Amino acid sequence: MTRCAEALVQLLEGYGVETVFGIPGVHTVELYRGLHGSRLKHISPRHEQGAGFMADGYARASGKPGVCFIITGPGMTNIITAMGQAYADSVPMLVISTCNRREHLRLGHGHLHELPDQRALVAGVCAFSHTLQHPSQLPEVLARAFALFGCTRPRPVHIEIPLDVLEMSADGLDLRARSLPAAPAPAPEAIDDAVALINNAKRPLILAGGGARRASEALNALAERLQAPVALTTNARGLLAPEHPLLLDGVQSSAHGRELFAEADLVLAVGTELGETDYDFFGLGPVQFKAPLIRLDIDPMQILGVQAATVGLLGDAGQGLLLLLDHLPQRQADPAWAAERVTQVNAREHAGWSARQSRMQALLDTLRDHLPQPLIVGDSTQPVYQGALGYRAPTPNSWFNAGSGYGTLGYGLPAAIGAKLAQPLRPVVALVGDGGLQFSSAELIAAKEAGVGVILLLWNNSSYAEIRDYMNAKAVPLLGVDILTPDFAALAQSCHVSHHRARDLGGLRKLLGQLGSSDEPVMIEVDATTFLAD
Repeated sequence: MTRCAEALVQLLEGYGVETVFGIPGVHTVELYRGLHGSRLKHISPRHEQGAGFMADGYARASGKPGVCFIITGPGMTNIITAMGQAYADSVPMLVISTCNRREHLRLGHGHLHELPDQRALVAGVCAFSHTLQHPSQLPEVLARAFALFGCTRPRPVHIEIPLDVLEMSADGLDLRARSLPAAPAPAPEAIDDAVALINNAKRPLILAGGGARRASEALNALAERLQAPVALTTNARGLLAPEHPLLLDGVQSSAHGRELFAEADLVLAVGTELGETDYDFFGLGPVQFKAPLIRLDIDPMQILGVQAATVGLLGDAGQGLLLLLDHLPQRQADPAWAAERVTQVNAREHAGWSARQSRMQALLDTLRDHLPQPLIVGDSTQPVYQGALGYRAPTPNSWFNAGSGYGTLGYGLPAAIGAKLAQPLRPVVALVGDGGLQFSSAELIAAKEAGVGVILLLWNNSSYAEIRDYMNAKAVPLLGVDILTPDFAALAQSCHVSHHRARDLGGLRKLLGQLGSSDEPVMIEVDATTFLAD
């Protein structure tokens, strides 16, 4: 007999799933019966939140959904923060959980791991949640999940399976993956309207977000055709090469960036929410556009959002950009305005950095330039916030973090583990502060156990320094931010992980040369006070 749990695993294999993150529990053992002997690789984090963050990093680095097996009750409450992070950043994540037997649901009889309503619990952090009532529903529900990941705005999906359903027979079900719809292209009439606006523009500007991160080639071609400056959000870094003459630094929230925006006579926003954490990080107020605004987005709610579009292009970013290119004439663009203003604005950005900021920027650039095509996964820590202003990623999907958007702590290390599993041949750096690491330090031994060669770069300032600085700026008495930190060398040793210290950039370069190709996790600790004083 093929049980429902075994059928689930077969279906996941059919949809190209290769890795599953989860912690076995008494309510998920049937899922593990199905995993045994399958092609799926199982990774055991030390906390369900870590499982979710690993799935998030895996999805961003691979382009495939991250998949988690989660127990009823505490497993679900533990993973909710990770689902919230994935929801905020439009990351595809499939969370498969169990729940109590159907006859026990919502009665409050005190059964193990019982919750009144798991679906209600996760409603705000997923695209949809479904309770499987019978194995016969499984092929359809999974197809819906994978269709959502591929042709709408990707976000977590939750499927819960009651314990009695999990053990039911799935014999006779068609367990082949279903043909999935493709992401839609914008309507031809809307493309024509957008082209008319673009043809009249002399100073066009492109703003690209995470929704465009798989459309690098088309975005580059359009920017060069139009000779348009390009500003990239955190989740879009790497869409233009670091040396590209049209690439703006992270100036969306700065006064000089907004001056440039005001000069544009057309703005094309591609796959971006135009949200606060990218466009109003310094509290200047919501960004306003004087010029006509074209919004290309797969989510109609964004096109109809607070920054109303003059022309809305509803559809896949890559297809939309290619259609614009196909319909635009081969015009002789005047590169003078773009080249001059990009150089000026970037120079003003760099000139405004303090010595501390410049040192942190040098650390980031050293990681990029002394590792081959690195993928850097950040937590909410000082160098990551500097990277929001000045880091130029070498390739798409090689810089992402929790420092903006949802802004959770503890993301960096587990997400980097997931990214390394997706990209095993690339160096992957987890850039984490001492405060953030204490949220998820247990995942270090999970990396060791799984043989995941992630580089943990620990920025140790013995505090929640970003919040400390904010409290000082607001004249709030310091409380709760100067924290006691562990002996990180001893922590690494206890997790069977090598520990190293970098006092300065020279020491960091040397270590990267020695450790960058390691197949084992390593910790490089940087004392922030010493590093910034040099």
